[in-house]
Amino acid sequence: MKKILFTCIAICSFSFLKAQLEKVSVEKYYITDANDATDISGGAILPGTTTYRIYIDLLPNTRLKSVYGSTGHPVVFESTAPFYNHATDGQTYAKEFLKNRYSEGLVALDTWMTLGQTTKTQAGKTYFGIPKVLDSDGSFIGGTNNDGGSAAIATGLLNNSDAQLGIPLPTADGMDTMVNLPSAWLTVGLVDIATGQDNTIFGSLQSGTSFNSEQFLLQNSGVTGVDPFDNKVLVAQLTTAGELSFELNIEVEVNTNGTLSTINYVARDSLLAANEVFSPFLSYPFDCGCTDPNFLEYSPAFACLLDGACITPVVMGCMDTNACNYDPAVNFNVPGLCCYPGACGGRDIAVVCPELWQSNFEIKMVPNPTDGETQLVANGNFEGQQISWKLYNAFGVVLATDTSLATENNLKIDMGLAQQEAGVYFLDFTVGELTKSEILIKTK
Repeated sequence: MKKILFTCIAICSFSFLKAQLEKVSVEKYYITDANDATDISGGAILPGTTTYRIYIDLLPNTRLKSVYGSTGHPVVFESTAPFYNHATDGQTYAKEFLKNRYSEGLVALDTWMTLGQTTKTQAGKTYFGIPKVLDSDGSFIGGTNNDGGSAAIATGLLNNSDAQLGIPLPTADGMDTMVNLPSAWLTVGLVDIATGQDNTIFGSLQSGTSFNSEQFLLQNSGVTGVDPFDNKVLVAQLTTAGELSFELNIEVEVNTNGTLSTINYVARDSLLAANEVFSPFLSYPFDCGCTDPNFLEYSPAFACLLDGACITPVVMGCMDTNACNYDPAVNFNVPGLCCYPGACGGRDIAVVCPELWQSNFEIKMVPNPTDGETQLVANGNFEGQQISWKLYNAFGVVLATDTSLATENNLKIDMGLAQQEAGVYFLDFTVGELTKSEILIKTK
């Protein structure tokens, strides 16, 4: 039960912080082979170059509104090798692609950003990114759909079936249509407003290995995943022969019973504004460690489980050596579980601290004050022990006394005050060598 309570404290609070952002998925979309490397129409590319797709995984009834970089929360994309951009047909934003351009050479491997959308509207169809494992409508990319590139490969390009990339592109292209299209696009930070040129890693004008900006915005009216229940929204495609890393910050819109609200999730836990929530899923490679809150090594800052990281099981209880239920085996202190005579959080101290209770007890007068009769209520380990009590008035005159052998642990004894005058009375109750006293007020 203690473990369940701690789990709720840790997981429930973190789940609240995560709210609508479940995780971030990085898909290996494609890995180039020797045939792909023959195409030089869009620039040279090495065999073994990987195309990654980044998906924001949201709960249902949530739309992705923007990816942004702001002060203290930059958007970062980095690789140990340059990013690939198709020199003649590449785009900074995937929404600018025409569907037929994906059939040319290695255009489908271009590096770009988006909020879901992967083509312009063409012949009534606009395509959106979807993980290949969820894509069931076939493919218009690779193999016989491809023109073979500058070397005119007869079987077409993008045919690699390496197990690392999962489903081959000619089988599933990771694109499908949706009914509701986003609008009101706003872009800041990649294309130069004056020249219309993109000099970053998303443009083909110069080669680059890093993009880091605190003044970045890619925004639209809001978009969900192709499957609104699975709700994975594509935000970037990045092609590189190097090791990829990134940081993202996102704004989402949540529909709760018809009421819309926004939440911002950021990759860094410093300088958090009132509307910003840290998420470990927005930094890649993911920081892995102990993700099980039943272990002391647990931290909500970990995005994935590292084998062997969860070492010390949580033992929750009282670490106060002055408490009657102090436990040296406890490693997670919960002050509310500590018990002291007369202060045990409403619990039965006879159960919590039975050894202490052998020589201790609690007494009270009920009711007090009283306008008639009252009872002494005594709780303790009395059975078989000699008890005695003495009732006297404010002048020290003993009004009643009794000594007997207790036949049960919880006692209720009438004090016989009905005939006494109004005033203050005193009671001494003794078990063994321990005596406790109570003051009683009679009102009439």
